Amino acid sequence: MPMQLPLPQSNKSIALCSLAVSLVALGLKYAAYATSGSVALYSDAVETIINVVSALGGLWALSVAERPADHNHTYGHYKAEYLSAVAEGTLVLVTAFVIGREAVEGFLHPHPTGAPYVGILLNAAATVVNLVWGLTLVHAGRSRRSPALQAGGQHVLSDVWTGVGLVVGMLLIPLTGWIWLDAVLAGLIAINVLRVGWEMMRESIAGLMDEAPAPETLDDIRDIIATNGRGAIEAHDIRTRIVGAITFLEFHLVVPGSMTVEEAHQICDRIEAGLRTKMGDTLVHIHVEPDNMAKHEGIVFWPRPATESAAPGKSV
Repeated sequence: MPMQLPLPQSNKSIALCSLAVSLVALGLKYAAYATSGSVALYSDAVETIINVVSALGGLWALSVAERPADHNHTYGHYKAEYLSAVAEGTLVLVTAFVIGREAVEGFLHPHPTGAPYVGILLNAAATVVNLVWGLTLVHAGRSRRSPALQAGGQHVLSDVWTGVGLVVGMLLIPLTGWIWLDAVLAGLIAINVLRVGWEMMRESIAGLMDEAPAPETLDDIRDIIATNGRGAIEAHDIRTRIVGAITFLEFHLVVPGSMTVEEAHQICDRIEAGLRTKMGDTLVHIHVEPDNMAKHEGIVFWPRPATESAAPGKSV
């Protein structure tokens, strides 16, 4: 992907880098506001303060999520990332209302901006910084299946669109004399921030509620089971959820009644290895059943095992 930075292996180190980038962007955007007095640039700087707070929250969440499972959290601490993303979404929504209030005040009492071109250049520099870092975070979040990194990247990229709109809009103010445009731009920022915050909360809450993965992911899982389940009869009652970087999967595997425990175990090992190769960190629970428990649904393996005896009247 173009315009990406090399990243450290640890998600915690990435979160520290994100905090540093947020501070740099905040410095540039505050300088842009201080030199111009623009309500729109002030609104953009306020949003960036939330980025700094969110980076701190993401650092905490990733630190917790990386902890190994213990007696109180036998499935690990992965959902801490979703909690961070929900908190970040809440902060973004609050920011949208704060910016909206400033936009209304600026529209009712408009005032000309000072040194607009200096402010535009400083804000444009912050936008470039955010573009590079946002793309890097989103790519890292997808490849590492980290909700906290993806949420942070999406939030940063929302700043990019805001920055582009601001640069264009702020250039129009001195050219047209429309000083009210400053407040309008601030209002548009508030609307965009509101949209991003809602999307972040919706996706994170879906993760906390163990929403099923995308259909494409489910198809991949079924293909892996079908490819590596040679010797079994069928796999049914497949259920899965993805929590942060780990996939939880369970299903019933029907094998011939004459098959030994060792042979069934080898099939299970083969399926688990295939899943971990494709899906990464995966916790698999397979309930092995004899052939009389077949439902003739789900994944039906072909060719059928030679040891299987089809029940009279049953279609196999």
